Formats: sequence, structure tokens, C-alpha cells
Amino acid sequence: MYKFRDAAKRVIYVGKAKSLRSRLNSYFADLSGLHPRTRQMVTTAASVEWTVVGTEVEALQLEYNWIKEFDPRFNVRYRDDKSYPVLAVTLNEEFPRLHVYRGARKKGVRYFGPYSHAWAIRETLDLLLRVFPARTCSAGVFRRHGQIGRPCLLGYIDKCSAPCVGRVSADEHRAIVEDFCDFLAGRTDAMVKRLEREMAQASEELEFERAARLRDDLGALRRAMEKQAVVFGDGTDADVVAFAHDELEAAVQVFHVRGGRVRGQRGWVIDKAEEMDVQALVDHFLTQFYGEESDRVGRDDVEVGPVVPREVLVPELPADADAVAEWLSGLRGSRVRLRVAQRGDKKALAETVERNAKEAFTQHKLRRAGDLTARSAALQELQDYLALDSAPLRIECIDISHIQGSDVVASLVVFEDGLPRKSEYRKFALREAATEGDVASIAEVVRRRFYRYLKETAENAAEATETADETVEEAGDEAVRPVRAGIDPETGRPRKFAYPPNLLVVDGAGPQATAAADVLAELGITDIAVVGLAKRLEEVWLPGEPDPMILPRTSDALFLLQRLRDEAHRFAIRYHREKRAKRMQTSELDSVPGLGQARRTALIKHFGSVKKLKQARVEEIEAVPGFGRRTAEAVVAALAGETGAAPRAVPGGDQGS
Repeated sequence: MYKFRDAAKRVIYVGKAKSLRSRLNSYFADLSGLHPRTRQMVTTAASVEWTVVGTEVEALQLEYNWIKEFDPRFNVRYRDDKSYPVLAVTLNEEFPRLHVYRGARKKGVRYFGPYSHAWAIRETLDLLLRVFPARTCSAGVFRRHGQIGRPCLLGYIDKCSAPCVGRVSADEHRAIVEDFCDFLAGRTDAMVKRLEREMAQASEELEFERAARLRDDLGALRRAMEKQAVVFGDGTDADVVAFAHDELEAAVQVFHVRGGRVRGQRGWVIDKAEEMDVQALVDHFLTQFYGEESDRVGRDDVEVGPVVPREVLVPELPADADAVAEWLSGLRGSRVRLRVAQRGDKKALAETVERNAKEAFTQHKLRRAGDLTARSAALQELQDYLALDSAPLRIECIDISHIQGSDVVASLVVFEDGLPRKSEYRKFALREAATEGDVASIAEVVRRRFYRYLKETAENAAEATETADETVEEAGDEAVRPVRAGIDPETGRPRKFAYPPNLLVVDGAGPQATAAADVLAELGITDIAVVGLAKRLEEVWLPGEPDPMILPRTSDALFLLQRLRDEAHRFAIRYHREKRAKRMQTSELDSVPGLGQARRTALIKHFGSVKKLKQARVEEIEAVPGFGRRTAEAVVAALAGETGAAPRAVPGGDQGS
């Protein structure tokens, strides 16, 4: 196992090799013959470290852990910018609910999917609710209709059994939900036969309206079944994977087959960091995809079920197929088969998945061709216009947001390779310079951000010194313990301010840019370029320059700076609104002496709203942690408009005079 680091000691690439010498020789060959991304990675790297492990399974696990821990920018990542929706059934509630869900899986909840789009789930639900009229409303809506004694619209049109008003008991409603789960799990034949039998019986008994309703229910079930066409008759549990790729990028498509039916489809397009054939793509995909899914769902959640299916069908077996299959079996807890489909239905489905991958790749090329060119051109133009030594691969932007000097906040957004890196966005609540204007606020944010950078750089250097002479025994060989530069040893995650930008952009004109540059000079940082971007005429200001730089309106560089500034503005406004909303929520309590923000927030959280707090008695407020008798009386008096009067508690919550 090996890691490449850049000059800031940030891990930029991790990999594994049986022969480290031959692998490194391939990287340090003639640069003109290297893959473009590999060439960029090698020229960015400043050092390489390696660790010896005993088996290929250990190497797979360590590679996945390193990619997860360090998030190297040149490694292939099979991640979406969104989570796929699933149909969740909350079996852990008294009255289970059916709803669309994204996010981490929870125990006691059964999931069906993933689906490509949320509308696909809602369409399926709309068909099935007439047959399985289960609850779909939120907890708040459920309680409200129970209080008013009337069901919602779905209850009136027979698409909900209305357990909120007692039309069915909890056991009856749970039986409906369990039938729904059985149907989606593939046990459809018994359900169809039962409805056909009931329809025939109703017809014989001359209950034609009931027979017609059952006929419509059967039609709804069959339409839902058509959307989940059976592809295998043996209840196959498998994922079918296919790729389409060129020199620079690759597209992957996965069809999830559960119970013989295609339950979901997922796809990604990734940049290739080095020359990779299909075998290497399969290897990277299996370790990262199933490793991420297992961590996200939780391996011991019996309600969710195993993330890894019994069988994974791939276009080509990876070079270390046995080790990968053993690792997947460990994730599942039982044997997993990794193989290439050779004939029959599975071969036909694999060809279908491959056609989907090629189509997705073609669409991506048509959609992104201009974007890739524009991003590269924008970074090159910024290097030329600003006379930088290299293209600014990492750019940070700072924006200030406030209303007439109140609730002053700042945002810091990060773009890498011309794309947002939202995991490294930061927000600041300003106090020291809040009343001194935007220039002082910009200076405060820059000082706080880069003071943290210098502090964490010093901590990294100290850790490197402490571990430089240490060795560990791994697989019988000695290996230098890796220094986790930029990684918090307590959390294992990147430190917040560990890596500096190549370019710092501030929202504003010359004074703001000069203030930011002055702070960097005070801190002794001289290798970060600073510019200001004024909103009115989109002028680019350099520190200390009397006149701005005017970039062409059609410039890709200007467009990138605008996107960066607009993203910082959006992030700052959102934080400002959140902070202002919290302050205004507790503003009626501002007049209570000695009641700070923390205790005001605790009151609102405990009672739910100021309206309910006004109805509370002194004894109820006194029961909130952190409140004594005198403070509780002061709160009651303030909300009753008697601040300054001597408050006293009266049974029932009334205030006497």
C-alpha cells in the first residue's frame, strides 16, 4: 500500500501493488507518455509513503479505509451528489407509515429500493394504496386529524384506512402494512389469487359494487407488477454491474435484482486518475461501493438486510477476484459469488446493463464536454491574468452577510478543480469586528481561518517529528508508521483548516482585498494570492492597486469567480437567516435580566414556542434545567408585560398584581 502526498502533506492518492518498485517506476517514466490525470498527480506530489500488509484482503480493506479517511482528490470515487430514495415502512411505530426516504438506515424500518427517482416511489404507492390503504402521513398530520376527529382526503377516497380516527385498530392496520411488504418483497401470486377468489365470490353473491372494486384492485396490482418485471424465475439475489469508459472517464451502471425482480438502478460517471482497464474498474468499484454502503447502513441491521447480495455479476473478474469475493463475504456474513454471466437470462440482463452504461456515458459526454473544457480554460486564464506560478486548483472565497450591522456572519466556500467541495465549507459568527464594517469583518475571518491553518500545520509538524523514528510490525515486516498530515487523530477526519488555497477571493473591492492581504502578511503567509470581486461592475481588485482589473465578459475565468462569489453569498445568507430566526424566536425574552441566549433557547426547546411558554406556570418553568424560582418568576412577568413589577406565582398560571 502506498500514499502520495503534496507539498502541504495532504494525501492526494492511495493505491496498492504487489511490486512497489515496478508500480513507482511506471509513475516516474516520461511525463509525456502518462495518462493526463496521472501526469497531474505526479507533478502535484511531493513525497510517497508505503505500508506492507500480509494479504490481498488486508490490502483491500486498508485501501478502502484510506480513501474514506483521507478523501484523496486523484482517487476514483463512486459517489453521487445525492442519496437515492427508497420506500421506507416504519414497522417500529404503532401505526406503521409508508413514505419516501433518503439518508441513513434505521433499525425497525424496512426499506424497498433504491429507486432512481422519488416520483417512481410515489407512482407505485399511488397504485398500491387502493389495495393496501396504509398510513402515509407524517406524525404531525396523524396527530392533528386524530384530535379533530376527521380523516384526511386519502381517508375519504379510501386510499387510507384512517387509523387516526379509529376506523381500523392497530393490529388491523399492521396486517395491511405486512401484506403491502409481502407484495413488494415478491410474494405476489398469493395476493392476486386471493383477490380473484374474493371477486368471484362477490359476483356470485350479487355484490357487484364490491366485485367491481376488487377488479380495479387487481388491475392496480398488475400494473404495479409490470413496473417490477420478473427477470429471473429462481428468486435471484444479485447485483449486475457494467462499465463504459474511455481514456479519461468511466461510467458504471448497477441493476439491483432482489427476489428475481429488478428493484432499482444506479449509475455514476467518474474521472480516471490513471490508465485503468475494466478489471481495475471492477476492483475499485466493488471495494468502494460495498464498503461505503455497509458503513452507511450498518452491518448488523436485520431489518435492512445485507447490503451485499448473494451474487455479483461483473463484465470481467478483477485480478484479485478471490480476495475481493472473500472480502465481500465478510461484509455480508455469508458466501458471495463473484462471476461473469455466460449464458441465459443473466447474460441477457448483463447486456442490457451494459447498453445502459454506454447510453449514460454518451449522454454525459454530450452534457459535460463544454464544462470540462471551460473549467480547464478558467483555471488557466486565472493563472495568466493573475500571473500565478501555477493554476489555482484550490480556491477559497469569503463573503459577509448582515442587516444593518446585526447578526453579522461570514461564509467560506471551497472550489477544487473548478468544482464546489461542500464538505469543506465553513461559516463564522463575527463578534469583534461586527460593528466596524465589512473591511474589518473580512480581516477577522481571514485572521481566524489562517491562524487555524498555521496552528494545525504546526501540530502536523509536531506529529511528524514524534512519529518519524517509530516503526510498527505489520505482516512480519517493518514499516514506517504513516503520519496523518491534516487528519485529526481523535476523529480520524481531515482537520477543518489543514489545507491552504492557491487563491483567496473576497467579496468586495480594493479595501477588502488589501485587508485580507495585510492579514496574511502579518501571519507570515506569502504564497497565497488574494483578489477582490466587486458586485456592481464585476471588477477584479488586486491588493494595493488603485485601479481594478477588468476581465472580458465572456471570460471563463470571470464566470468561475462569479460562481464562487455567488456560492459564498448563498451560503452566508442561509447562515444569516438561520441565526436571525433563532434570535427573533427568543426576542420576547430579551428583557428578562440575566437570561442569556442559551437559557432562552432551552425554554423555547422545552415548551415548543413562545405562545406555549406564555401559558406556562412558574412551577413549570422552574422545572426546566438551569432555572430557579426567581428566574422563572421574571420570565412569567416579562411575558405578561409586567417587567419591572414584582411578579408572583398564582395557581393555574394567572398573574396577580
